[in-house]
Amino acid sequence: MRARAARRAAAAGLVMTMALALAPTTFTAAAEPRIEQPRSFGHVIGDVLSQRVLLEVDGRELTPTALPAADRVGLWLERRTPRLERDAQGRRWLVIEHQVINAPTALTETRLPALQLTTVGGAVLALPAWPIRIGPITPAESGGADEAAALRPDRLMSAGDAAPLEHQQRLSIALLAGVLLAWAGWWAGRNAIEARRLPFASAWRQMRRLDEADPQAWRALHHAINASAGQVVQGSTLATLLADRPALRPLLPLQGDLDAFFQASDARFFADVDGDASTAPAFPLKRLARALRTAERRGAR
Repeated sequence: MRARAARRAAAAGLVMTMALALAPTTFTAAAEPRIEQPRSFGHVIGDVLSQRVLLEVDGRELTPTALPAADRVGLWLERRTPRLERDAQGRRWLVIEHQVINAPTALTETRLPALQLTTVGGAVLALPAWPIRIGPITPAESGGADEAAALRPDRLMSAGDAAPLEHQQRLSIALLAGVLLAWAGWWAGRNAIEARRLPFASAWRQMRRLDEADPQAWRALHHAINASAGQVVQGSTLATLLADRPALRPLLPLQGDLDAFFQASDARFFADVDGDASTAPAFPLKRLARALRTAERRGAR
């Protein structure tokens, strides 16, 4: 009887052992995943430190139930929002980034915090704390032998010799003055030549010193019109001459003003004997003379 009971107990133990062996594995202890850590030295304010955690244990892909929250981590670090990504082999990684948000005055050591990540199925991934060193952005000032390494104010540049620059400036001013004088001489000479060669330019040279009511001014403009046409021009022949003579075509836009000029001239010089030429209506003689001179110059160029 005792032997039979012992055999039964042994068989029951064997069955339980096989059942446990065949049952799905449930992780309860913290597993140590593969972690790619950032370098632990040479960090300053603004740097981003990246941790990569392989979400796989014993060939089984794991899915975290929750990711660490983005938050301030101590005095020196701030955790960004974690993200999941896959590599070229299709493996899934959890990427956790921390940014340095303060600058110490001297070399300081701190740690990326330890984390416990619970996954679907009960497995827990343990991330140990990781030491890092954060340096100041400027070296601390010191005296004695290290005084040469301290920050210094900007070096003042010595004043250079300004004599060559001043000589070049005077030369440039002299050249500019020479160019301006040459241009002024050319302009004056051209105007003088035009005043002798062009009829309306010559008439304007005489008229600008006279009053508009002066008979000499009226005669000067009549002479200029006759010289341009090559014959005596009257009001009745003006339209035909402007249309037929190529030399007078620049004056076509002023035909209405020229008609008015001849009418005013007839009223002034050929009035009745008892009439008074001084009472004739005012006529803008100089304005017409300037317009004719401008049209003449435009046609001559």
